[in-house]
Amino acid sequence: MGDKAKPITLAIVGATGVVGHAMVEVLEERRFPVCEYVPLATELSSHKKISAFGGEWQVRDAYKTDFRGIDYCLFTAGAPVSQALVPKAIEAGCRVVDNTTAYRMDKDVPLVVPEINGSLVESRTRLVACPNCTAIVLVMALAPISRAVGIDRVVVTSFQSVSGAGREALDELNAQTAADTRGERPSVKTLPKQIAFNCLPLIGDIGPSGYTKEEEKIAEETQKILGDAAIRVVPTAVRVPSRVGHAVSVSAELRAPLSLDDAKALWRKFDGVRYSDDIPTPLEIAGRDEVVVGRLRADATRPNAIVFWAVGDNLRKGAATNSVQIAELMASRS
Repeated sequence: MGDKAKPITLAIVGATGVVGHAMVEVLEERRFPVCEYVPLATELSSHKKISAFGGEWQVRDAYKTDFRGIDYCLFTAGAPVSQALVPKAIEAGCRVVDNTTAYRMDKDVPLVVPEINGSLVESRTRLVACPNCTAIVLVMALAPISRAVGIDRVVVTSFQSVSGAGREALDELNAQTAADTRGERPSVKTLPKQIAFNCLPLIGDIGPSGYTKEEEKIAEETQKILGDAAIRVVPTAVRVPSRVGHAVSVSAELRAPLSLDDAKALWRKFDGVRYSDDIPTPLEIAGRDEVVVGRLRADATRPNAIVFWAVGDNLRKGAATNSVQIAELMASRS
């Protein structure tokens, strides 16, 4: 299978974060043939050691690293880091999967969910962008419908877990929950308002349009991944006090009739998606790589419209697993 059959030197930029740890977990589970691991982070984290791939590895300062000799590099340390270091890594000969916003909307960089548009990864491809975690859950559910009958308009509300905001936000959720249980006033430092026992309809800064950056990402990336700029997307992004797993409530107006039974059949046949007549929740999907769809019903107020709910693990399929799947494609086609 191309380079994937050979021992690989692999680096992760953002190795000490929650997604970095999830990437290692997925790489080990899928037996990606790493012979040498180069964990990279900011200078503040460079004193740490990480146990992975049968060894213990010293975390290095990403900005001081010479990328020569590294075969694959997965970036998940934020757009400014990727903007500064991805060109350096590519020039040194790395193949790069970037799980930040830095290159997602670059017209020359494929934005890939392998089950949907993996054909965009070619033997010459050196850089692939991994989409936003919520966008991945959404497009996995929309893709089989879009292929079958087309989609005109999507109204989507996301319910995004605290892990999507990083380790500090998770720590804050735990601390706020403990403080509330003790009858104390919870401290708010990382997120804009208290998240424990609360919902926060604000993820990212609000732009001139009135939508947040997170909402704009969901809309723009959905169009790019599905290859259809005519799909109108109306998003609302909400942070909720769950630890892992993002959910979306979707109303989709289709371009042709589609029965509910046919919609279920499409999801059940699509790789990486499962339809459940049960009620799928983020808690149940945590630690798994599939996107689960449920609560399907017709929208009686609009012609050719369906309403459904979908959930996925934002740390795995929404980030780590999707990135590793891309690396596997790059390796198999190099």
